[in-house]
Amino acid sequence: MTVQALKQPGAPQSNQSATLLNVLLRLVLLLAIDGFLIWFTLSAFGEGYTSLGIVIAFIGAGVNYIILARDMYPLRWMLIGLILMVMFAIWPILLTIFVAFTNYGDGHLLTKVQSIELLQQERYLPEGGAAYSWTGYRNEAGEYALWLQNPAGESFLAYPGTTLIPASEAEGIGTLDENGIPEAIGGYERLNALQIASDQTIPSIQFGSELDGVQIRSAREAAQLQAKYIYDETADVIINQETSTEYSPVEGVWTSSRGETLPFGYRDTIGASNFTRFFESPAFRGPLLRIITWNFAFAFLSVFTTFSLGLAIAYIYNDRSLPGRKIIQSFLLIPYTIPSLITIIIWRGMFNNEVGVINRMLESVVGIAPEWTVDPTLAKLAIIIVNLWLGYPYFMLICSGALQAIPEDLYEAARVDGANAWQRFYKITLPLLLVAVGPLLVASFVYNFNNFNLIFLFIEGGPPIANSATRAGHTDILISYVYNFAFASGRAKEYGLGSAITIIIFLIVAVITLFQFRYTKMWEEVGEGV
Repeated sequence: MTVQALKQPGAPQSNQSATLLNVLLRLVLLLAIDGFLIWFTLSAFGEGYTSLGIVIAFIGAGVNYIILARDMYPLRWMLIGLILMVMFAIWPILLTIFVAFTNYGDGHLLTKVQSIELLQQERYLPEGGAAYSWTGYRNEAGEYALWLQNPAGESFLAYPGTTLIPASEAEGIGTLDENGIPEAIGGYERLNALQIASDQTIPSIQFGSELDGVQIRSAREAAQLQAKYIYDETADVIINQETSTEYSPVEGVWTSSRGETLPFGYRDTIGASNFTRFFESPAFRGPLLRIITWNFAFAFLSVFTTFSLGLAIAYIYNDRSLPGRKIIQSFLLIPYTIPSLITIIIWRGMFNNEVGVINRMLESVVGIAPEWTVDPTLAKLAIIIVNLWLGYPYFMLICSGALQAIPEDLYEAARVDGANAWQRFYKITLPLLLVAVGPLLVASFVYNFNNFNLIFLFIEGGPPIANSATRAGHTDILISYVYNFAFASGRAKEYGLGSAITIIIFLIVAVITLFQFRYTKMWEEVGEGV
C-alpha cells in the first residue's frame, strides 16, 4: 500500500473536524450576537422606543435566518451591508412615517415612561413638614452626611438611609464653631458651598429614614420633602398630592378636568391630525398655493434653463475641428468642481443690494441698483441665475456624450434630403438626445423640486410674504417652508408635523415622476421612428 493510500482515509476526518470547528465558531458568534440584540431590543422596548425595538428584533431574526439557512449562504457575504441598509435607509423612512402620526416635538420628546419618571422626581414640602438649615460633610469614600439645625435651635446628624440622630447622641462630633456647627464629624470633612455645588447628585440623596428623611431643597434649606406627583397605573392618571388633582393623558399631555396641564408631555399617537392640520389650517392655506406654484415654476425653469444652456454649449463644441475645444470645455466645467455651498455663498455676496459686484456694475453702466433681496420677482430671477450657473455643466457633460453617440449617417442622409441645420437638430438630434437624457431630466426636476440648499443658503426663502400668518417667503419652496415652520421659526419644534408634510411632498414628487416617465416613454417611441 502506498503512502498516498495511507493518507487518504485520514483526509475526510480532518475535513470533518475543520467543518465541525467552523460550525461551532459560527454558533458561538451567533449566540453572542443574539445575546446583544436581545438585550438591545428589551432595553428599547423598556425605554419606550418601540419602533427601534421592532427593527432590531427584525434584524436579529434576519441574521439568524441568513446564517443558519443553507440556501441563504450567498447572502452571508452581504450581511453587514443588509444590516446597514435596514438601519440607515429603510428604518429612517419607516420612522418618518411613524412620526408623522404622532405629536413628536418640543414638549413631547420623551416616552410615557420617561415622562412619569421625571414628574415623580418633583418634590414639595407638605403641611407640617420639618425644615432645617444644613451643612454638608463628605468622607474619603465620597459618602455624604448633613448637620441639620431647626428653627428651635435643635441639631441633628443625618446619614443616608438611617434615622436622624440628635446632636446629643451623635458620635465623633468635632469642635463646634460659633454657630454650633462641627468642624468635622468622625471621618467626614466639612464642605464649603462651592464643593457642594460641584456635585449635582446631592439634591437627589435622601438623608434619614423614610419617616423623617430630608432632602436638600436649596443652598440653605433641607426639608422633609415628598413626591409631588404619583402615578396610579390602574387608573392611568398622575395625582398631585399637594392639591389632590388628577391628570389624565390626552394626546401626550397630562391634563386635568379643568384643562390644566403638566410639564414633561410624551410622544403619543394622534392619528391623521398632522395631515388634517396641514390641509385645514388657515395659516397654512394662506401662502400654500403661492408657494406650490413657485415650487413647480422653479423646478421647471431650473431644468429648462440648465438643459438648454448645457445642450447649446455641448452642441457648439461637438465640432471636433473647433480650435481649443478641450481647453474651453475644461474651463466650462469649473462650476461643477466647486462645492455648491461655496458657490451659493459667493453668488449671495455678488447679489448683495449694497456692496454686491453685480449692483455696482449695473449702477456704473445703467445707473440702477436693483434690490435683489427685496423685490420678489428679482429674488426669483437671481435664484434661477445661480441655479443655471450650478447646473449647466452637468447637462453639458451628459449632452456631449449623448451627441457623440448619434450616428453620423443620419445627418448625411438628412443633408441629401435637403434638411437645413435647424431641421436636422429638431428632427434628429433632439429626439435621439431626449431618449438618452429624458430620465436625467426627470431626476433633475425632482432634485430641484426639493432644492433646499439653494433656497435656504441664498436668501432663506425671502423676501417675506406680507400678512402671512406663518413664516413664509416669496422664494420659499415646500421643503424650505416646512423647515421654517416646523424647525426654524423660533417656535416649538414640531417633528410630527414636519414628517407629515414631508410625506405629502414625497407623494407629490412621486406623482410628478410617474407622469414624467410616461413622457420619457413617448420620447423613446419618437426616437425609434427617427
